Amino acid sequence: MKILKGGRLIDGTGAAPVEGATIVLRDNRIEAVMTRTQSDWPADAEIIDVSGMTVLPGLIDCHDHMANHRYSLEHRWRLDEPQSTRHLRTAAVLKQTLAAGYTMIRDAAGLDVGFRRAIDEGLIEGPRLVLSLSIISPIGGIGDAVSPSGLPLDDCCCIPGDPLVPPSVVTSVADVRDVVRKMVRAGADVIKCATTGGASSRQGHGPRDGAFNLDEMQALVDEAHALDRRVMCHALGGRGLDIAIEAGVDSIEHGCYLAENPRHLERMAERGIFFVPTLLVYEYHRRSPQPHVRERAQALQEAHVTSIQRALEIGVKVVAGTDAGGHGHPANAGELECLVKAGMTPMQTLQAATGWAAECCGKEAELGTIERGKLADLVVVKGDPLADISVLRDPANIALVIKDGEIAANRFSGPTLR
Repeated sequence: MKILKGGRLIDGTGAAPVEGATIVLRDNRIEAVMTRTQSDWPADAEIIDVSGMTVLPGLIDCHDHMANHRYSLEHRWRLDEPQSTRHLRTAAVLKQTLAAGYTMIRDAAGLDVGFRRAIDEGLIEGPRLVLSLSIISPIGGIGDAVSPSGLPLDDCCCIPGDPLVPPSVVTSVADVRDVVRKMVRAGADVIKCATTGGASSRQGHGPRDGAFNLDEMQALVDEAHALDRRVMCHALGGRGLDIAIEAGVDSIEHGCYLAENPRHLERMAERGIFFVPTLLVYEYHRRSPQPHVRERAQALQEAHVTSIQRALEIGVKVVAGTDAGGHGHPANAGELECLVKAGMTPMQTLQAATGWAAECCGKEAELGTIERGKLADLVVVKGDPLADISVLRDPANIALVIKDGEIAANRFSGPTLR
């Protein structure tokens, strides 16, 4: 049994903070959440005094690329390091991310099931993983990567040549259904697709340029839902955004130009479609060596803020996701600063990285909030993120990370009473 006593509790539901709370953990579950303390704990209880600190649910990043460490062509062509080094680099990033307070990651292409198995078996340390494996897109879409010379690249974001990740470029409705089934067979927890280009996609396939047609997208969504998988869709604007929402995807990733059509966000609210903006990555794209990427990133950032503000007004749940590759870790919480700057309150932002994020991943029954009976994923933070959300970005402020009831990272210098 572990008892965290005396801290400020922000439980992930949006409820007001509770000062001096006591949280009781038994095995891997939250046994009790109390607004008072007591002295007659069992003799074997580990009592941790977290007075002056904040206790949060484990943080969740709903859009990440843990195995993508650089955007350079030599990295995409696996010329810059041995494959074994890349795997070990990814393992190091997983450990860093957990130590930064992120107890669950929804990987939006790149990791295969071997990483999840290694974490579950205790071979490496890392967050819980919700895996998409790769990005399903048609010929000419973002998953159909081609170098400036015209030579094909490996599937977008994936570890090159990974036999555990099925090919993801499709050409027909039949292809779409086939690839969705293969992704599920390979261990995908969620299906990732793309209906538009993006900031870093090739010239001629930009943020408003479409990919799938409606029949293909409807087949993808129907097949995924029939197999009990949610669909996360890279869609920034134009007809591709229309098609994604019409087909009934479960979350819109990026969605920079959502506010251009008032019906987009209205339909998302009606259907319970989540919005995962990924603001932080555009700071990275603004430093790209490619002029067209820098130009797009500037325009996307400006449109993004309007779309987020409108989404909040209408009632769409905005969820935190970084779109970071391994290069963006362990500063995932920089996304939370971006959301506050875009107009979200600190409390809404914390929900975006906890309770709402768990809902987006379909994990709300077990994770995302600090409530009796849920899995014991918690973070103890030095300071008050409601007063200054930036405290979460510095791993030095993450005093304690508990995943599945066990201490996963410990920078705690306070007294353990017993």
